[in-house]
Amino acid sequence: MTTSMYHELSKAWRRPHESYIAELMRKRLIAWRRQPAVVRVDKPTKLHTARKLGYKAKPGIVVVRVRVRKGSGEKPRPRSGRRPKALGVKKLKREISKQEIAENRAVKKYPNLKLLGSYYVWEDGVYEWYECIFQDPQIVSKNH
Repeated sequence: MTTSMYHELSKAWRRPHESYIAELMRKRLIAWRRQPAVVRVDKPTKLHTARKLGYKAKPGIVVVRVRVRKGSGEKPRPRSGRRPKALGVKKLKREISKQEIAENRAVKKYPNLKLLGSYYVWEDGVYEWYECIFQDPQIVSKNH
């Protein structure tokens, strides 16, 4: 029995280091690191995931890749006055997830678009990348 292309894609992404994905992404990251933090892309990196979130290759659907720095949230070190014994600077948990931070940054850059969803793409030692799927309400409402 044959399987669909989307099934094969999801299987490859589930274990990227055992399939062709890891080598492909290593080459892509070299270019991604030099790009701006929020960049519009023509096609989604993970097509099977984007389709689940509402992506279709038609006018009015936009894909944006967002780069977020890794690491936990850190507070600035106390500059003046009494130094607390436990400074409370490191090991702080973020109030919102990195994915939500990425969504907020993309929405800030594209305020006229409606966010459909986002998903994790890849990470290296310093950054994590997420892709956000947007819909242009003016174009999509004309088509329906």
